[in-house]
Amino acid sequence: MLDKLKKNKDIINIKEVDNLIELECDKNNILSVLKKLKENDDFIFDQLLDITAVDNPSRECRFDLVYIIQSLKKNKKLILKTSLKENDTIETIISVHKAADWYERECYDLFGIEFKNHPDLRRIMTDYNFEGHPLRKDFPLTGHTEVRYDDLEKKVIYEPVKLSQEFRDFDGESPWEGMKNNLIGDEKSEIKKD
Repeated sequence: MLDKLKKNKDIINIKEVDNLIELECDKNNILSVLKKLKENDDFIFDQLLDITAVDNPSRECRFDLVYIIQSLKKNKKLILKTSLKENDTIETIISVHKAADWYERECYDLFGIEFKNHPDLRRIMTDYNFEGHPLRKDFPLTGHTEVRYDDLEKKVIYEPVKLSQEFRDFDGESPWEGMKNNLIGDEKSEIKKD
């Protein structure tokens, strides 16, 4: 199978580790590569397991978009990777794998990766008024807004995040060293036996 995959000029890099094949290709060829992998009788990677992304903000091509597919007939799994710049778009693969619909929406919502010609590209994991993309490494840990229900107004309220320092208590002690053992009833263990 590897020899036949190496003949495909759209594949940039290929390796196999423990029965798992890893490929890399250009973002412009992703649709054609996945179509060949699904429809060619030598491969038959006909099941899409997942689409996800990895954020590397220090690189020019910030995102690695990862497609995980499986061939049940050949008993093989394949990881197909492509790299994208921050504002790049990529063609949807729904015409090849119908299951890509929700996975692409998830990548759009959580990473901000846009898929061209997607029939319904909208948020799927976060709220409609949510700002940003929470799995990007530059997203603030606290988020931008907090949501709470107000009993007086009988509605959901969106407020900017406010972190109060008074709730933080830094005593300078290591949690592993220097803690006093103040267990109730533990004083019996320290009674000297005559």
